[in-house]
Amino acid sequence: MKVAKFGGSSVADGTQIKKIGNIIKEDTERKFIVVSAPGKRHEDDVKVTDLLLSLGESFIRQDEYQSFYEQVMERFKEIIDSLSLSEKVFEDIKRSIDDVLYGSLDHDMKIEALKAMGEDSCAKIVGQYLVSIGLKSQYINPKDAGIIVSPEPGNAQILPESYEKIYRLREREGILVIPGFFGYSEHGDLVTFSRGGSDITGSIIAAGVKAKLYENFTDVDSVYTVNPNIVKSPKEIKTLTYKEMRELSYAGFSVFHDEALIPAFKENIPVCIKNTNNPTAPGTMIVSEKEPTK
Repeated sequence: MKVAKFGGSSVADGTQIKKIGNIIKEDTERKFIVVSAPGKRHEDDVKVTDLLLSLGESFIRQDEYQSFYEQVMERFKEIIDSLSLSEKVFEDIKRSIDDVLYGSLDHDMKIEALKAMGEDSCAKIVGQYLVSIGLKSQYINPKDAGIIVSPEPGNAQILPESYEKIYRLREREGILVIPGFFGYSEHGDLVTFSRGGSDITGSIIAAGVKAKLYENFTDVDSVYTVNPNIVKSPKEIKTLTYKEMRELSYAGFSVFHDEALIPAFKENIPVCIKNTNNPTAPGTMIVSEKEPTK
């Protein structure tokens, strides 16, 4: 079994989500799918998580929040319509966001729950889209998945007892689509990981189900020796160790969040960075040990 995590650029719009559908169809071992919130569609665009944060902050300040609310709803409506999904999917997402926005949570926990709605809504959309293209698939809430975390808003840590619960997901039939970025405390409060936490969720699920591979789909073919936005045609790095990847993260390297690989690293699960837009490219493997090269 494989865990495949799709980042914000991979779920930015309906066209990208269709690519995800094809990727999952091509390999029946891709049973566990973790998704980020929709990212930027173009350079001047705004990420859905940023819109949700602006919505929450404006609502709490009692500012004019309606424009942010409409922008969030428009983004999800546009994706749902482009995938020809049922209106019920949109109604479910709207109800979930309204429950948080107008519910009784205190200000901090309201923001905490709102900023997770991008991932949660996206997982519902991807789950339904996979069903619409003939795959047996379902959305799984992180609470039902067994992701139990410490009560530290914005910096949640996975609790050891979670892994036993996550392992039971192997027994469920079909493809399971899980939102990244958040879990639940023992008291049932929604709590997020640090920013970039969908990578952490993917790593936790991979460790919990003892996957044979954790695939992290992004918008680059592999890790390069230098930033391809600065230097043309840089060399690809085909293999990295966990230690090298973490050192790169600490140095400001943006492909992975520095905590993301720890759960997979502890279970010795290989990670492959792949490109949603070019899924046949071999990508970069991240492993515990590698043979020395020139």
